[in-house]
Amino acid sequence: MKTNSGRFFEDYSVGQVIRHAVPRTLSGERALYHALYPARGALYSSDEFAQACGLPGSPLDDLIVFHTVFGKTVPDVSLNAIANLGYAEGRFLAPVYACDTLSAQSEVIGLKQNSNGKSGVVYVRTTGTNQHGEAVLSYVRWVMVRKRDIDAPAPVTLVPELATVVAPGDLVVPEGLHFDSYDAELAGEPYRLCDYTVGEVIEHVDGVTVEEAEHMLATRLWQNTAKVHFDATFRPDGQRLIYGGHIISLARALSFNGLANAQMIVAINGGAHANPCFAGMTVRAWSEVLDKAETGVPGVGAIRLRLVATSGTGTVLRTQDGKYAPDVLLDLDYWALMPL
Repeated sequence: MKTNSGRFFEDYSVGQVIRHAVPRTLSGERALYHALYPARGALYSSDEFAQACGLPGSPLDDLIVFHTVFGKTVPDVSLNAIANLGYAEGRFLAPVYACDTLSAQSEVIGLKQNSNGKSGVVYVRTTGTNQHGEAVLSYVRWVMVRKRDIDAPAPVTLVPELATVVAPGDLVVPEGLHFDSYDAELAGEPYRLCDYTVGEVIEHVDGVTVEEAEHMLATRLWQNTAKVHFDATFRPDGQRLIYGGHIISLARALSFNGLANAQMIVAINGGAHANPCFAGMTVRAWSEVLDKAETGVPGVGAIRLRLVATSGTGTVLRTQDGKYAPDVLLDLDYWALMPL
């Protein structure tokens, strides 16, 4: 048998290092990304704008990098996943440009079998590198994975201790980046870091209804082969689950309205896919300002944001019992660079 049925929970061990196939040279992904999502960030749209900010040209959108690296890991980490549960300690370490080639490698850093004995949670730290062997992205995620044999013995439980937030001093500002001659008019909004206050909530107004064909096209774009996104017979309800990264990109793109100058994501502090999303749902988004910081680079500040995607309206995150509201699809905590 030469086909790959993927790893099951009992196939993982703490300390295991997995080198993922297949390296990918990025070329036309930007055009497809901007066709799939209403992304309009100036730094990722214009060479001239990026050069005025000290970069050699317009890098690829940070989430293109995230999705590409994530997609590499799916056949080895989440092909038999029930759900992708969360993220932590994500750092974007260097810009990625067209014609760069990305590879990925993951280390298993934790395991915990579920009480039902039919599945367990796998924690991995994934690193994406470019063709020069330079790390461009690192993050931790944890996934609930089916067991092949429910009688297989449970591993020793190890749940890694993870930072709740990437410290501002650990944020990587791309070499050469500055906002000395930042053109807010071309960027789309006048609001700089000083115009936002901690605790402020921004409703992003617009919404996007998820279509079956679009979400599958997007997921294939990232070479994500998880069965739940394509095979309608894989879930008891007969529905294809929308890839969580698709919701992240939709919400991030919708946040342009109110946060146009939050130019580059430099860290993902944490995240949860709170409830499943299916075709036909309309995704809206709102953000809460959690913190602000200086980066040590003149003119470049960092804003910490909670980005919430919802299939409803309003800005309710949790119900009175502390659980996520049923219409909350995504709760993402991240740092972005913004002119002071």
